[in-house]
Amino acid sequence: MTRPPAPALPLLAPGAPFPPADQAWPEQSPAPGLVAVGGALDVPTLRAAYSAGIFPWFSAGEPILWWSTDPRMVLPVARFRLHRSLRRRVQQFMRDPRCEIRMDHAFAQVMAACASTPRRDQAGTWIGPSMRAAYEALHAAGQAHSVEVWVDKRLVAGLYCVGIGRAVFGESMFTTVTDGSKIALAALVAWCRHHQLPLIDCQQQTEHLASLGAAPIPRAGFLHALKALVGQVPPPWRFEPVYWTELMNSGCEQR
Repeated sequence: MTRPPAPALPLLAPGAPFPPADQAWPEQSPAPGLVAVGGALDVPTLRAAYSAGIFPWFSAGEPILWWSTDPRMVLPVARFRLHRSLRRRVQQFMRDPRCEIRMDHAFAQVMAACASTPRRDQAGTWIGPSMRAAYEALHAAGQAHSVEVWVDKRLVAGLYCVGIGRAVFGESMFTTVTDGSKIALAALVAWCRHHQLPLIDCQQQTEHLASLGAAPIPRAGFLHALKALVGQVPPPWRFEPVYWTELMNSGCEQR
């Protein structure tokens, strides 16, 4: 069957508004979810993109590409699966005085580690120098954050994400120890549960995220939820050990 021709792709000038996310290329197109090309990676543009359910994703040698996938992979915080093995890991982490979770202590270091982590599904990395500079600027503006796993005062795992209002958008994670990135994600979930943030956007569908409770939802439903969250006052990005206890007692699904 011949694939229908792709619709025209908006070419953005720096500072130009985004087209609506629901105008992204459809499933039958060469790049499902592609919204626009061009524009800039400055703080106002990134803030506008995420607030509209759009995110940048491109590799070296490509122009800036903007996406809004349909369906959208989302982790509802209340459905996080704290598997028995991960529960044991977290409990060990809680009891060990050498271990701690920090937020926004080493954002640039976390991004660098994520950029250097090999990915099974792609060669190289999409976290190139321009992306790192852009998200470090967004971090300086208070809207990109890191969740860090420290052992013996050494950063061993972590993730970074975007936070707009009460909406959280997961970006990438790394680890140098067994289950380190899962502990970082569990810490983010614990923080979200404490502050009653309902979901974490995961953007892309992966088996790993699905095993932890993430699931695809229609983009329209995601955009509806997002609209109610981005304009709210964000909670403080600070982790307290009591959040672990709340997570352990929350009745998260186990297997």
